Amino acid sequence: MKTAVLLLNFGEPEHATPAEVVPFLERIFSLNAQLEGRPPSPEAKARARALAEARAPSLIAEYESIGGSPLHAQATHHAEALADALAARGHDILVVQGMQFTEPSIPLAIRTARAAGVTRVVALPVYPLCGPTTTIAALAEVEQEMRALDWDAALLEVTGWHRQPEYVRLRADAIRRTAVEGGIALQDPRTKLVFSAHGTPMHHIERGSRYDEYVRDFCALLAAEVGVADYVIGYQNHANRPGVRWTQPDVGEVIAAVDADRVVVDPVSFMHEQSETLAELDHELREAAEARGLAFHRVMIPHQAPEFIGVLADLLEPLLAGQPERALRPCRCRPRGGTYCLNA
Repeated sequence: MKTAVLLLNFGEPEHATPAEVVPFLERIFSLNAQLEGRPPSPEAKARARALAEARAPSLIAEYESIGGSPLHAQATHHAEALADALAARGHDILVVQGMQFTEPSIPLAIRTARAAGVTRVVALPVYPLCGPTTTIAALAEVEQEMRALDWDAALLEVTGWHRQPEYVRLRADAIRRTAVEGGIALQDPRTKLVFSAHGTPMHHIERGSRYDEYVRDFCALLAAEVGVADYVIGYQNHANRPGVRWTQPDVGEVIAAVDADRVVVDPVSFMHEQSETLAELDHELREAAEARGLAFHRVMIPHQAPEFIGVLADLLEPLLAGQPERALRPCRCRPRGGTYCLNA
């Protein structure tokens, strides 16, 4: 049985140009409309395009400030390293990237796997926290594209995996390293550990998404691992969408209210450096913190750590061996046969 692993990701423009940024935003606005109950139509497509063109200049400026997004290069490294790690374990696996909002797209990834003669697909979103617009939407697109091609390859999926023990240790080590490099003690009462999670519209939470529960769970695991009892969680919300209620509290409000001399900010939702870390945190949030006189220490994402590739390989191992129940459980967030996670 020839198997392909689909590494699913968000995607971001590598270059700060309208040719890359406008289509990226258009896809995001189109998906958001569908998730909020507005079916695809010519009018909806035109509206998404108009919104994208209006939003593009400010986002282009943001990408210019960070030199373009490094996400694609990091994701490509992950795909290549995972293929090597699986080969070293004796698996002959095709590893293919699929991005939700940029190229190579999920449809392209599906076509690539099919052309290679694959008979089994294992889809693994590189999102540790299972969310509705990331994990669930990416996997739904995989299933939809396979159905559109009338391709009957076996499909297995992994959803939430933030509880993977080695991943918890990896992220905790990054927090400890930041403290050591900054010459600070995490247990100092004037140091505040701030977890910054990607926000999501409350629309999804109210309709059953457990994303906010997973955020709290992961933060509690990390805090316990580094020996911190007093920490706070904030969300990176996209308030440019008027009338949409987001997860609270907003991380900017957390920084405005925190009683401390210094903050250690860990972007817990992310496994890549990208605009949400390099611009929203390193520029915008840092400026807000320093304006209050707070020393700002940001935990760098350990995307280059070889242990992370081991985490992904370990997640895949039971599925590749045909024994998913050995380490995983049927997913509650996406209750279909062949979908597993570490949350249930």
